Amino acid sequence: MSELVSTRIRNTAGKLGLPHLAETINEYTRRADEGKMGYLVFLDLVLAEELAVRDDRRFRQGLRLSKLPHHKTLDEYDFSFQPDLDPRKVKDLATLSFVAGKANAALLGPPGVGKTHMVAACRVGYSICSTSLDDMVRNLKAAETAGRLTNKLGTYLWPSVFIVDEVGYQPLERAEANLVFQVISKRYEKGSIILTSNKTFSEWGQVFGDEVLATAILGRLLHHCEVISINGSSYRPKKRLKAIERDTNVA
Repeated sequence: MSELVSTRIRNTAGKLGLPHLAETINEYTRRADEGKMGYLVFLDLVLAEELAVRDDRRFRQGLRLSKLPHHKTLDEYDFSFQPDLDPRKVKDLATLSFVAGKANAALLGPPGVGKTHMVAACRVGYSICSTSLDDMVRNLKAAETAGRLTNKLGTYLWPSVFIVDEVGYQPLERAEANLVFQVISKRYEKGSIILTSNKTFSEWGQVFGDEVLATAILGRLLHHCEVISINGSSYRPKKRLKAIERDTNVA
């Protein structure tokens, strides 16, 4: 390929928003020559790799914007420590296949069993926003006081997947619970919610300070919802013991 043609392809790729092609055109042509590729095979190669690069870029941007607390994978999760948990169900949930149907997911269990870890392992290229329930309520109350509640609600309504972590760690006042209801109600059948909670659904009346309001929230959440209950003990002490043992061995 002449330098003139190569330069023209780079310029055109840049204008089309294909920076990877602009950077690697010589590598593509080398591979085409070595593999004696036909025109269609070469075009398929270029398009497939450009799509893979774009999907990876979209995922990384989504991960950054999601504010997920950890960069985790399910390979790091110790399923042997939760013998009653079905790994296949968890891995299927992590594909976010339920998002296409605007359905929800709930992970229930005591602190330290890995609920947030599982949520952070969701790695499909949807727009994602993540928050703890306490932070969401705090932000909504501040926005309501400042007369910007509608705008702040939009923050939690636009993403395809909205993650609400740590539901139930602090009881809410009724006015606070009503703000949560507004978010859940407005997302109902319009966008997916993933939540983690250390409380059973029967205890949500205490969490939200009102049985009727809790029932209304649950009605919308559970209408289309995958529920995973994790009843094992916390493996945080286990991880801590491993760290202590490792430090002791190093010493």
